[in-house]
Amino acid sequence: MADLAHRKATSKIQIIGKDGKPVVNTKVSINQTNHEFLFGCGAFEALPYTKGPTVHNGNGSLTGDSGKITDRAVLEDRMQKWLGLFNYGTLPFYWGGYEPEEGKPDTNGRMAAAKFLQSKGVKVKGHPLCWHTGCVPWLMNYDNKTIIEKQLARIQRDVGDFKGVIDMWDVINEVVIMPIYDKYDNAITRICKELGRVGLVKEVFKAAYDTNPEGTYLINDFNMSSNYEILIDGCLNAGAPINTIGLQSHQHQGIWGKEKQDEVLSRFEHFGLPIHFTENTIVAGPLVAPEITDLQDAHYDDDAATPEYEQMQADALEQQYRNLFENHPLVTAISNWDYGDGAWLNAPSGVIRKDGSLKPSYERLHHLIKEEWHTSLSLTTDANGYVEVTGFKGEYEADVNGSKGKFVLTSSKNEGKVVLE
Repeated sequence: MADLAHRKATSKIQIIGKDGKPVVNTKVSINQTNHEFLFGCGAFEALPYTKGPTVHNGNGSLTGDSGKITDRAVLEDRMQKWLGLFNYGTLPFYWGGYEPEEGKPDTNGRMAAAKFLQSKGVKVKGHPLCWHTGCVPWLMNYDNKTIIEKQLARIQRDVGDFKGVIDMWDVINEVVIMPIYDKYDNAITRICKELGRVGLVKEVFKAAYDTNPEGTYLINDFNMSSNYEILIDGCLNAGAPINTIGLQSHQHQGIWGKEKQDEVLSRFEHFGLPIHFTENTIVAGPLVAPEITDLQDAHYDDDAATPEYEQMQADALEQQYRNLFENHPLVTAISNWDYGDGAWLNAPSGVIRKDGSLKPSYERLHHLIKEEWHTSLSLTTDANGYVEVTGFKGEYEADVNGSKGKFVLTSSKNEGKVVLE
């Protein structure tokens, strides 16, 4: 097994008792409570859970029936299972669903969901701020100059409104296809044609960065060809403040094995930026036919999943997570797109079934994240109250006879202090 040194840190931690004095020559239990690495999933289900409005547009909705789940016990069960595995959630900000009537965004609903997740130690990302699909129809009433102004104002408003709660955003989504998208006319394709890909990316990232300079801002795409690599290079050279690269990995038409994963990463790691696998989908069902060029046109039958397919899904997920976590230091997040089966395309692509029962993929990821890649230690303080802690980067709790204190293990700190409560 890899030593995973790039995922770990060592720090001297001094344990201070309630009396303000170092706790010397005493046993202390050290337990990791959260990872620095972002093990994520679509968190759309947090909206009905916190009594926010239902997501109707189907773009990544956690379950096709999410709007029909009214049984509180069902929602509670699903949410607790979500929190039992993930520490990072993506909430929907598709403009068409977020602000169907101009000037009336669903700020309160999204804020309730985001604050709930944040209260559970979950890092939250908003998705997306600019995208040609799922855009609002009312934007088409304006000329291009006004459309651009309204798009930038939307970014400034939402990044500003959620600052401190959501500080991570997919700023722009699927730019490679954006100016040539021809399924239907839309306002964002219009302005992308006018400004060009690089021009639009630079404008939207500047709007986000200027509003919250401390934010994490992703460019995100499903196109893994050299076109995306060239686009990122052009944007960075033009001064766009992109600080994280998003790679979508919807694997409906073929599993990305290690060779494909490594090949894709070899073309994006050279930028030296953190890389997020933003939309990861491995289906416990048959592959979508290769002649389907737009996955939006695909649909799965209700009985597509089988025990054999579920096992294959678990095997593929474990291989991918192991490779990305153990062998690629620049990868700092992996997000499963669907939490429950029957979401986008009615695919059996979740880690729980429609009835809420756990799939092999959930159990496999739980073993990796909560057991194999988890640090729990029993140490004894020295004469000055110090213990040396080596473990996976993240949040920790120190426990001395029931008195507890928290600390963070990170490569940027060689020494820390815990005050017991």
